[in-house]
Amino acid sequence: MQSLDQKKIIGWREWVGLPDLGIDKIKAKIDTGARTSTMDAEDYELIEEDGIILARFRVTFGNRKKLKEKVCTARAVENRKVTNSGGHVEERIVIVSNIKIGQVIKEIEITLTQRTNMKFRMLLGRTAISEDFVVDVACSYLTGRKQKSTDN
Repeated sequence: MQSLDQKKIIGWREWVGLPDLGIDKIKAKIDTGARTSTMDAEDYELIEEDGIILARFRVTFGNRKKLKEKVCTARAVENRKVTNSGGHVEERIVIVSNIKIGQVIKEIEITLTQRTNMKFRMLLGRTAISEDFVVDVACSYLTGRKQKSTDN
């Protein structure tokens, strides 16, 4: 574990990439109250390929005027009971994927759930950030503003 002075500072919301899923950038809210990260996913199903269980799902991202959709596939590691923000327990598929926050790339667990009506399609929980980052709640997008890209 890095000491506090070695950790990078991030804001309460950041643009992150999910290179394993082919997503260049998605806006994420940093949620230190949540243990696990979560993202919006629809039409998800479990499939088996070569003895490996995979989750196939559809992700919607981008701004309200220009929404994009992508069908993604990732290794599913388990189904987990999670207490949502409303205090209700729900069972969610957990996937493993690399995430890129600024220049840091690391593997994290992400639960899949429907977040269509939420302002942020992705929440980064504390297990995804605790080893590498500290959060400055007065700031946003400290790892950089959204970059123009032709692929997403």
